[in-house]
Amino acid sequence: MYARVGNRADAEDLTAEVFQAALKPLRTSASVGEVRAYLLATARTVLASHWRRHYGAEITTIDVGVDRAALDEPPTESDAPHRVREVLGELPENYARILQLRFLDSCTLREAAHAMNISVGNAKVLQHRALRRAAQVTGQNQ
Repeated sequence: MYARVGNRADAEDLTAEVFQAALKPLRTSASVGEVRAYLLATARTVLASHWRRHYGAEITTIDVGVDRAALDEPPTESDAPHRVREVLGELPENYARILQLRFLDSCTLREAAHAMNISVGNAKVLQHRALRRAAQVTGQNQ
C-alpha cells in the first residue's frame, strides 16, 4: 500500500481497512492461497476506493508478479508488537495515546479526538507531531 499511496499514514489506514473489510466474510476453513487471493482482491477494491475518493481516479494496479516471493514466503514471527511498545513508551503520553487510537485501535481522527477530549484540528496536529517524534525515536528522520 505504501508504494501505491506514497505516505505511511494513508498506507496504514488502508491496510487496516483491508483487514477490517476482509475479516467478516473470510471463511476460517479457507486455504492459505484462498486467503491471499481474497486479501489481494480486497486490497484492490480498497485502493480503488481511496484513489476515487481522493484523486477522482481509479488506480487498481497491484503487481502480484513483482511481489510473488514475498507472498509465497511463510509468515514469520514478528517483533513489531515489541517494537511498537518500545516506541510508544518513549513518547509523551498524549503522543502515544493519539497513535494508539489512530493506528492500533483503528479510530478515525474524529473518534480519536473525541476520546481524548480535544478538537479534530488539535488531533491532526498532535498526530503529525507524534509521527514525527516516533520517526525520531526509531532513527528514521523524515
